[in-house]
Amino acid sequence: MSLLEKLCTENGISGREGKIIEILKKEWSKYADVEVDEIGNLIAIKKSKKKNAKKIVIAGHMDEIGFVVKHIDDKGFLYLSSRGGNMASNLISQRVWIEGKKNIMGVINKTPTNFIAGCPPEKAKITINDLFVDTGLSEKEVKKIISVGDPIIRIGEYYEQENIIFSKALDNRVGCYVVGEVLKKLAKKNLNVDLYVLASAQEEVGVRGAKTAAKNINPDIGIAVDVTIALDVPGIGAKDRVSELGKGVAIKISDHGSITNQGIIDHFKKLADSNKIKHQPEILPFGGTDAMGLQLLGKGAVGTLSVPTRYVHSATEMLHKKDLDGCIKLLTKFIETADKVKLKF
Repeated sequence: MSLLEKLCTENGISGREGKIIEILKKEWSKYADVEVDEIGNLIAIKKSKKKNAKKIVIAGHMDEIGFVVKHIDDKGFLYLSSRGGNMASNLISQRVWIEGKKNIMGVINKTPTNFIAGCPPEKAKITINDLFVDTGLSEKEVKKIISVGDPIIRIGEYYEQENIIFSKALDNRVGCYVVGEVLKKLAKKNLNVDLYVLASAQEEVGVRGAKTAAKNINPDIGIAVDVTIALDVPGIGAKDRVSELGKGVAIKISDHGSITNQGIIDHFKKLADSNKIKHQPEILPFGGTDAMGLQLLGKGAVGTLSVPTRYVHSATEMLHKKDLDGCIKLLTKFIETADKVKLKF
């Protein structure tokens, strides 16, 4: 099993990232000293021999969206409290794991009013409050295994088809994978910067881990690695696609949470062009990444490299391997030359 597959198929919602920490800790400790802070960030540190070297953080968040159990009724049905940006319309008939004393399977659904005689077609928008999880077990059986607060995680298999990867949790185990691969490639090299490789906690609920790390590290430059939405699907015009699969790593210009320093954008583009790394610009009109936390509580200079991904925040996300490889190559080149970045205002 590849490292990316192992990361994607393991479960870890916001605030419950422990299994991901253990996978990455085992891997990253081969290449650097690692530590886990009080919020659950995993940090690998590779110091430069250069005095007063700039501090560079590269971050991918560990957590995936999901739920916790908020109530168990007298029939054994479970009700949901969201962790992250879940869309109710993506959840009907979705199988899930409920992690209690042991893992049990359930299916998310809602009251099937379409089968009730005389009921008109449904037009109302479905919300998370309309949904429940059915395990098929009685209240007594459920409560022997499951408690309020236990995680609920969507089931989504990892599968590769030619250059395409399908999986749950590509958002953002991909970012963790990328920053780890960069650490691996640079492990034996002398750097001109102090490199902090961050697998952040609780990004999906307000970039909390990145804020804590930025406060503690105070980086000169922070680079987030995340997925971005690819809307290159039927019915979406070119101006609204944000990014496209197979068109290269996306160099973010801005999103709702951060604005990339123009000097960092220019440095990324120059490196990509000189090393023949396919790339595309990205302006995301909503959302944000760990760059927001790094910008607010670090020194302020940030950027984001994104891997274009279709169907983000669903049980089956999709990306192109060449975009992923390009992201690793470009970020590696960036760290090798980060001391030469000239910020622009």
